[in-house]
Amino acid sequence: MNNNLINRLEGLSSRFDEVSTMITDPNVIADMKRYVRLNKEYSELEKIITRRDAYKRILQNIAEAKDILMNESDQEMREMARMELDELEPKVEPMEEEIKLLLIPADPEDSKNCIVEIRGGTGGDEAAIFAGDLFRMYTKYCEAKGWRITVSNYNEGTAGGFKEMVFNVQGEGAYGILKYESGVHRVQRVPATETQGRVHTSAASVAVLPEAQEFDVEINEGEIKWDTFRSGGAGGQNVNKVESGVRLRYVWKNPNTGESEEILIECTETRDQPKNKERALARLRTFIYDKEHQKYVDDIAKRRKTMVSTGDRSAKIRTYNYPQGRITDHRINYTIYNLSAFMDGTIQDCIDHLIVAENAERMKESEI
Repeated sequence: MNNNLINRLEGLSSRFDEVSTMITDPNVIADMKRYVRLNKEYSELEKIITRRDAYKRILQNIAEAKDILMNESDQEMREMARMELDELEPKVEPMEEEIKLLLIPADPEDSKNCIVEIRGGTGGDEAAIFAGDLFRMYTKYCEAKGWRITVSNYNEGTAGGFKEMVFNVQGEGAYGILKYESGVHRVQRVPATETQGRVHTSAASVAVLPEAQEFDVEINEGEIKWDTFRSGGAGGQNVNKVESGVRLRYVWKNPNTGESEEILIECTETRDQPKNKERALARLRTFIYDKEHQKYVDDIAKRRKTMVSTGDRSAKIRTYNYPQGRITDHRINYTIYNLSAFMDGTIQDCIDHLIVAENAERMKESEI
């Protein structure tokens, strides 16, 4: 019996009972921020307690079967005990690993929706084309997951693709999964613009940010300065006739540095001005949220012993080699040769390997 693991599990029982009582208290229910936080904690503790009960039952049954083998003379009883041991003992270690992962403190952002920003880097037109390829890859992946994508801003490249693409992803645990895509993605291939047939190396950066909820940051909406303008687009279209585009300016004081800066955000996504305002406000909340939590993210990244982190957005995390059909993720030395399928959104296996690597590191840090 893993006494240390059992002791940690038993120590959570009183907290589970306490939270169970608190979420039925009218005073707690009236405090929405606290109520949401406690409900989330209850859900996480409930998973652990359920697995604890199953784990203890298995250990108890194993102990009883061993007692029968040691003290029972009836051969039929002994044979049944051996069969039970053969069935139960292989389940103990996998269950312990599952419980250990549940005991690791979860990143509070993981369950959130996210905002993904893709920008063409070194490589000019080819970098913009590659940024477009990455956007298509993520679109295909999110569609397969049943997640919803909403484009909030983009800037097309002169030869195709995008110099910049910003989009929201709505789906269960979207940030916790897509956060591993943050960093510099490098592509090696013969560009469509290349006449000599030479392989070029280009890059695009990806930043994945947790979408802020309204109660995560405080914004004095009375201090926001709004402008409206006509969106660009094909002549004669409604989008070009009506001032549906919005621009907000907001002076924000950074609580970490005490410095003030003006934030400028534009949104031309829809033909409906109120909807554009709503989405611009969502981007403002997320921008401020990310800034205010950057210190937290940096501290976490420093403690990581691997490059699997959300904090290092400047590292070259992955190379897409077209001549060899190869994908290499440099953080975990992961290499596969199915580039075509990968670019069509089949990226889950790579993300799974990243999750396993990070969980192994977190277990070491937690000394579980």
